[in-house]
Amino acid sequence: MAAYIFGNNQGTQRIAMTSPVSQERAEGSKIAMTAPVTQERDGGEFVIRFMMPSELSLSTLPTPNDPRIKLREIPARRLAAIRYSGRWTRERYEVHLTKLRETLHRNGYESVGEPLWARYNPPFMPWFLRRNEILTEFAPIPRSG
Repeated sequence: MAAYIFGNNQGTQRIAMTSPVSQERAEGSKIAMTAPVTQERDGGEFVIRFMMPSELSLSTLPTPNDPRIKLREIPARRLAAIRYSGRWTRERYEVHLTKLRETLHRNGYESVGEPLWARYNPPFMPWFLRRNEILTEFAPIPRSG
């Protein structure tokens, strides 16, 4: 899926009309890598999201060549986050997700929906320098009675 931002798309590069006429395949547009890259469970699968640079809009992004890639705008929303460093393991994820949910609960909120796991560094970054976050939507805990 990262191939999309590395140029595997139908770029918007245009060539001026000249003589003689020849035809060549236009290269895809490369898109600057932005952070974070998020991962979210959707049923039995995971959805990976790449954030696009703010100067691009849904209408100016190049069309993906891969039909599995979907472009969509996610409306703004308020999320709670917990930040931690190191590598990703299921155990570390669960420990930090529990801390995030406990903090929300102590403050009168509960986690809503599937949490997002956000990565901010490239894979070649040493593990001890990597920044990770778990983000979740939240709502006030319903009061009984």
